[in-house]
Amino acid sequence: MAKQQRVWMRVRQLSRQEKEEIAAACQRFIDEHLKPRFLSEIRPTEFNYPVDLDGRWRGRSYSFFTRYRSGFPENLGEEFDAPLARLDHVEEKVDRVLFDVMWPRHTGRFWPLLVGATLEAAFAFIEKDGLLWPM
Repeated sequence: MAKQQRVWMRVRQLSRQEKEEIAAACQRFIDEHLKPRFLSEIRPTEFNYPVDLDGRWRGRSYSFFTRYRSGFPENLGEEFDAPLARLDHVEEKVDRVLFDVMWPRHTGRFWPLLVGATLEAAFAFIEKDGLLWPM
């Protein structure tokens, strides 16, 4: 019977400073590209309508989301967040910072659309791929 071998992998965690720099770059991307293109003005409707685009860190992932406000009479003015896209940090790459661009499915799970991209490539992909655009 063969003896099992253990393999050790070096894992690269993002530092607090790196996360802050990435969050600032993502916020610039939202403010300079996504909001002017998809949310130049807020148009209230009798249904749910978008009022903001934003993002935040959650663990090793940076999530982009759309904030909606309800126009229904029974819950008028209530707000909720809906996922737009997610950048998952690829921890296996020790020498550089790479991300997987993830798409939120209707099931609540995320599906990878682009694997191992730099931050700039991820932004370009989000900008051109209609699946990742806010509704």
